[in-house]
Amino acid sequence: MEDCIFCKIVKGEIGSAKIFEDENVFVFLDINPIVKGHCLVVPKKHSEDIFDTDNETLKNVIIVAKDISEKMRNILGSVAVNLVNSSGIEAEQGVSHFHLHILPRYKGDALNMSEWWQSKVLKPTGEELVKIAEEIRVGLN
Repeated sequence: MEDCIFCKIVKGEIGSAKIFEDENVFVFLDINPIVKGHCLVVPKKHSEDIFDTDNETLKNVIIVAKDISEKMRNILGSVAVNLVNSSGIEAEQGVSHFHLHILPRYKGDALNMSEWWQSKVLKPTGEELVKIAEEIRVGLN
């Protein structure tokens, strides 16, 4: 897309701190990192979000994300990883080009991902969970 910032980064029209590139995927450091090594895995082929991304592209992205995450353990000394994707405005997607954040985690780092887990907006009963699961299963068939 013409005005997509990630497409411009992939094409080299906008500079980035590139850490990996192959024929399908481009990986660069986030300009607003929340941990050391925070990077974005971006498919070169433009798609808006996960719903608009073909399965082959998704495979390429996750395989590269795994490889980069594993290497960060050796290179940066990370001990764990969070892989994060936001798809859609309501999910707080900031750039309309599918991407995956790699957040290398370090023993004792200050990042607390559990804060949003503990904020639990919904508090369904076990019965309600069973009903929702059934609804989804039926819809998958």
